[in-house]
Amino acid sequence: MPTTQRPAAAPAIRDRGRHAVAALAAAVVGFFVITLDATIVNVALPRIREDLGGGMTGLQWVVDGYTMMFAALLLSAGALSDRIGARRAFGAGLAVFVAASAACGLAPGLGPLVAARFVQGAGAAVVMPTTLALIREAYDDQARRARAVAVWAMGGAAAAAAGPLVGGALTELSWRLIFFINVPVGVAALLPLARITPSPHRRVPFDRAGQIAAIAAMGGLTYGVIEAGADGFTSPRVLTALAVAVAGLTGFLMIEARAAHPMVPLEMFRDRTMVIAVAVGFTFMIGFYGMPFLFSLYFQQSRGLSSVATGVAFLPMMAFSGLLTPASTRLVRRVGLRASITGGLLLMAAGMISLAALPATAPLWAVATLMIPVGLGGPLIMPPLTARLLDSVPVHRAGVAAGILNTARQIGGALAVAVFGALLARHATFLNGLRTSLLIAVVVLLATAAATPLLEQRPRTTP
Repeated sequence: MPTTQRPAAAPAIRDRGRHAVAALAAAVVGFFVITLDATIVNVALPRIREDLGGGMTGLQWVVDGYTMMFAALLLSAGALSDRIGARRAFGAGLAVFVAASAACGLAPGLGPLVAARFVQGAGAAVVMPTTLALIREAYDDQARRARAVAVWAMGGAAAAAAGPLVGGALTELSWRLIFFINVPVGVAALLPLARITPSPHRRVPFDRAGQIAAIAAMGGLTYGVIEAGADGFTSPRVLTALAVAVAGLTGFLMIEARAAHPMVPLEMFRDRTMVIAVAVGFTFMIGFYGMPFLFSLYFQQSRGLSSVATGVAFLPMMAFSGLLTPASTRLVRRVGLRASITGGLLLMAAGMISLAALPATAPLWAVATLMIPVGLGGPLIMPPLTARLLDSVPVHRAGVAAGILNTARQIGGALAVAVFGALLARHATFLNGLRTSLLIAVVVLLATAAATPLLEQRPRTTP
C-alpha cells in the first residue's frame, strides 16, 4: 500500500505546480494587456484628434471613457470574481475587452470610439481584480505569493515601458493599430486558462443598487470635472453632474451599510491596511497616470515631436521602472514596507517638482531624465502594497480587496486626466497649465507620504 500511495501524491504536487504557473501566466499577460492599453493611448491622442476631430474635451473622454467605466465597475467586478470564480470571470472579462478593442480600432468617429472605450473599460474592470484573485488562490505561502505579485507587477512594468514607444511606432502607421494590438495579446492571455483548476465561488445575490449608485457617483464626478474645463465650475450642467456624484456616493454608502450582500463590505475599511492602501493607490495614479497624459501632449504640441520621438522620450522613465520591479521584493525585505512606499511617493514628488521648475527652453534630454524618478516610484510602491493587502484579507475576499484597491487607482487616474485637462484648457498657456497640474500632484503625493508611517509593518495572520 505505501508504494501505491507515493505515485498518486507526486502527480498531485506536479498538478498544483502547473496550476500555479498557469494562473500566474494568465495574470501577468492579462495585467500586461490592460496596462498596455492605458499607456499606449496617450501618445496617439493628437493623431486621433487630427483624424476624428474634437478638442481637449474629446481627448479627455477618449482616456476617461475607459477609465471611468473601469473604476465604476471594479467594485462589483471584484465581488463577481469571488462569486462566480476568478477563472470564469477572467475569461469573460478578457473576451469583452478584446472585442471592444477591435471595435475601437474600427470606430468611424469620435462618438463610436468613446462608446467602445466605455465597453473596453467594462471588460478591463473584470480582468484586473481577477488577476490578483488567481494569484491569491494559486499561492498559499506568503513569501511565494509576494514573489508571484512581483512577477505580476513586472507584466505591468513591461507594458508601461513598451506602451509609449510601441504606441508611437504604431501611430506613425495608423492610430487604429494601438487598439488592434490588444487582440492577439488578449487571446494569448486566454490560453493558460485551460490549465487552471476551477476557482472557488460563493453564490450570493448581486448588489444591483450599489452598482447603480457607484456608476452615478463616478460618472457624475468625471463628467462634471471634464466639462468644467470648457464651461467652468459654475455652469448649470457641471453643478448638476457634481450634485449627481454627491448623491450617488451618499446613496452608495447607505446601500452598502444596509445590504445583506454588499459588493463592498464596509467593515473591510476598519482595517488600517485597507484604508492606507486605498489612499496610496489613489495618489500614486494621480502622478503615474496623469503625467503621461500631460507630457504626451507637451512633447507633441509644445515641442513638436513626432509620436515615435514622444515614445522615445518616455523610454528612460519606463525602462528604469521596469528594471527596478524584479528587485522590489528584495528591497522591501531590506528596507521595510513603510520605507519603500514612502520613498517611492517622495521620489515621484521630487521628479514632478523638478519638471515644474524647468524653463520652457529646457533640453529634451533634461525633461526625459527628470521623469525617471516618477517611474521609479511605481515598483517601490505598488508591488509591496498589493502583496501586503492580499496578505491582510481572507482568500474569499481577495477579489473584493483587489477591486477596492484598483478602484481607488482608477479614480485617481480618471480625476488626474479630468482635472489636468481642465487646467490645460483654462490657463492662458499650455506650460502654465502643465506646471499647475504638476504642483497639485506634488501636494497630494506629499500628504499621502506623511500618512504611510501608519501602515502596518507586518501582515496579520488571516484565515
